This record gives sequence, C-alpha cells and structure tokens, in this order.
Amino acid sequence: MDFGDLLTRHRDSIVGEWIRRLRTEVSPRYSGRPVDEYNRTISAAFDAYFAALVRNDYSRIDLVAQEIGKFRFDAGFTLSEVQKAFELFGLLVIPIIVTEMEGSAPETIAALERVSLCLNYTIHRFSDSFQTISEQEIRNYAQMLEVKVQDRTQQLAESEAKYRTLVEEIRDGYFVNQDGRIVFSNRAFAMMHGYTLEEVIGRPYTDFVAPESLEEVSRTYRSRIRDRQAREHYVYKRLHKTGTALPTENKVVVTVYDGRKAALGICRDITERLEIEKRVREAEHLAHIGEITTSLAHEIRNPLSAARMSIQMLLKSQTFKGNERRRLEILAQEVGRLNRLVTEMLDFARPMKFDLRPGSLSTLVDSCLDAIETRIVEKDIVITKKISGTLPLVSLDHEKMEQTVINLLLNAVEAVDREGRIDIAAGGGRGRAKTVRLHITDNGHGIDPENMPYIFDPFFSRKSKGTGLGLANAKKIVEAHGGRIEVLPAEPAGTRVILTIPVGEGRER
Repeated sequence: MDFGDLLTRHRDSIVGEWIRRLRTEVSPRYSGRPVDEYNRTISAAFDAYFAALVRNDYSRIDLVAQEIGKFRFDAGFTLSEVQKAFELFGLLVIPIIVTEMEGSAPETIAALERVSLCLNYTIHRFSDSFQTISEQEIRNYAQMLEVKVQDRTQQLAESEAKYRTLVEEIRDGYFVNQDGRIVFSNRAFAMMHGYTLEEVIGRPYTDFVAPESLEEVSRTYRSRIRDRQAREHYVYKRLHKTGTALPTENKVVVTVYDGRKAALGICRDITERLEIEKRVREAEHLAHIGEITTSLAHEIRNPLSAARMSIQMLLKSQTFKGNERRRLEILAQEVGRLNRLVTEMLDFARPMKFDLRPGSLSTLVDSCLDAIETRIVEKDIVITKKISGTLPLVSLDHEKMEQTVINLLLNAVEAVDREGRIDIAAGGGRGRAKTVRLHITDNGHGIDPENMPYIFDPFFSRKSKGTGLGLANAKKIVEAHGGRIEVLPAEPAGTRVILTIPVGEGRER
C-alpha cells in the first residue's frame, strides 16, 4: 500500500481530530487560541510530516520547528506543551497504519519506524529551537545590560525565571557537567536517576553512568571538552540509584557556564522506545512463524482426514475383533490427537472470528466434561463441581470457549495421578466490573516455578507430546472475549486456573 496515498486520504480527518485534541487535551493555553490559528499551524505541521515521511524531506519540519517554536515561545508556551501537541500526530496516524496495512508486516513496520524517526526528529528540533531561542534571549538581555543596567535588571530576572521554568518543565533530563561534576540539573534529570535535586548537584557525573557504559562515556566527555570533536548524540546505560542500568539517549554540546567551559546536555529515557522496537521485531518473527505453521497444518490435515475416514470405516466392519480392533481404536485416538494439534496450530496462526452471545457457564462446563468423560473414567478421577444456579449469563462464543475449557480440563487430567481430584467452581467476579470467574483446580504435580513466566509463550511446553500452543490459544481466546486467564499454584499441591469472563444479559436458570 502506498504510504503517501494513505496519508492523503486521511489528511482531513487527521487534521480535524488533531485540532480537536489540541483544544481539549493538551493544556489550558492551547484551549484559548483562535480556530484560524490552529487551521494554519496544524495544516503546516501535517504537510511537513507528509514531506518527511513520503519524500524524506525534513526541511519543512525544520521551518515549522523554527517558526512555530518562536511563535509558541513568545506566547508563553513551555517546551513540554509543544512536544505533546506534535506527539498527537503519532497517536492519530499509527492506528491508521496498523489498521490499513495489516496485510503486510514489513510495510507496516517500515511505516511505523518512519513515523517514530520523524517524531523523534521533530522533538529534537523543537528542543534545539527552544534552547537556541532561550540562549539568544539571555544573550540579548546581557548586551542590553551594558547600556542600561539598572533599567534592565528586572527584565533579566524575568527572562532567567522563564528559562528556568522551561528547563524544569521539560520531560527530559537537563544537566551541566563542569570539571567532571554536575553543577546544574533539572528535577527530571534527578528523578531519572532516582535522586533528589539536592543529591545530584556536585556529584561526579560518573555516579550516573552504568559500569558497562562508563569507559565509552568518559572517553566521549574528555574528547568533547578537549577539542569538541565528539558525537553530540549517543546512547548509553544510565545508572539508577537502585543499581539498575537503563537505556538512555544523550545530546551534549560544549558551552560556557559561569565563565568556564562545560558540557550541557539533554538526556532522554528510551526504555519504552526500545521495548516497542522489540515488540515489532517479535511480531514480525511470529508472523513468519504463522505463515509456515498455516502451510504445514494444511498439508498435514488432508492426509489425516483421509486416515481418520479409513479407520472409521474399518471400525464399522465386524472383521476386526479383540486386539486388532483395540489397535484400530488406539490408532483412531492418536489420529484425533494429531488433528487437535493441527487445529491448535491453525488457531494460533490465523485471526479468529467470534460470535459472542449470552450463554450459560454451567451448561458450557457440563458439555466439556461430557466430551472428556472417557479420559476421566480411565484414570478414576474425582470431579467436584460447585456452580451457583443464580450466576449471570456470560458473553461468549460457545465453540471457542468450549475449546478453551476442554483444553484446560485435559491439562488437569494429564497432571493428576490415578484417582486424582479436579475441582470446578464458578462465582461472581471481584470489584465493580460485571464478570464471572471460573476456577479449575487439580491436585496434580503442578508447574515448576521457573517455568511459570513462560507458560503462555507460543511453542513453550515441557510435555513429551504437544505443540506448546494450548495455553497460548486459551489466552488468545479468553482475552478476545474481553476477559483474562490466570494460572496459580494450588495448595497443598497442584495448579489452579482462573478464567474471568464478562457477563452477558440475563441470568442462568
């Protein structure tokens, strides 16, 4: 899909929604501005983003940052307010990209990366613009002091207060490193490292750099102070007071502070950005796995269907008796198991369609128990069921939720020893949300604590037979119903699975 065409088609709706949110969500200062001003500035901003995203032309963003930055600064806006205003573009365009480009993961990822890079560039340009404007104003006032010192003293104080307000309200960390020590910072810098502002001032800058990044950051700092040839932008690990190392991006320049050379910098936490990039890579990987899985599953299902039909026909014949018939029955069971595994693979790989209707949880549980009755009888498992007759109906796709509950019950059957126990209970959910909670508890061998964080991961399994997709599909189905699934250790032994499902309409009878 052509990215430029997508932006063109949605231009009016994006600009309109951008203006509406700007007037209602960002700050009171934006709410009071005239409508024609919004039409002019937002249209210019959209066209600048269009040029950058489609033609890789960032010059118009530079112009917008310079013109609107000066305009907003003069009107008393903070950098944080302006940054939020331009970040709205990403909040509006990303859902459109994900929705309309969902058929092509590489194109979608490329489009999202371009939007992310464009937004980062814009924020940097506005930071630079605001910083340049602030420094220029201070220099202008300083020059005027030589001519009219007494008359301008108050104006200089006001300008200094405005600059400090700007620095304090910026969401990024702002600092001055002089002679290897932090001589100035805003509160955001202190909070990013887990300290108070008073604890930061005067400390060596190396106290805020993780050990794995210390050598490179120190070398960059020495080079910058000596000949100003070091990179302005770099990524490193900052050191939090708790000892945690966190990914951070720095932009540092050499300046003069209190008459002496110093490094002035802005640092930004990029943990969320890296996490988004990681999720995008994982999504691409899973999409590839899904394509392979779907192809393999279809190739396997056809011969399985033929084998199952042949076995069913043989079982109808009276020729096979005794051990021969038992072998055919076992073969039929194994073919059925393989067919279920193929179904799990297909359910994981393709989007599911749901037909949600109010239904009885008690009826659902009964039908699931009937479906696995043979397995329960084979192991002499004791089943207890405690479901209130006054439960509200739940909103569910009966077939998909039945698949989920059968899967969970089979897991419990496999986990318990002969003559084991499985308890099934249901009641109203906790809190104000209208939900029903279904508990399935067994007294089996339980799940090893080290495996618990990974049980919902696709293809994770400690069973000798299975795909590792059972719980992944169960989670997918339950969450598609607007519910959630929890797996907890049971006391004194075993596992408890809790399904929380939104209610439908009416009550069970």
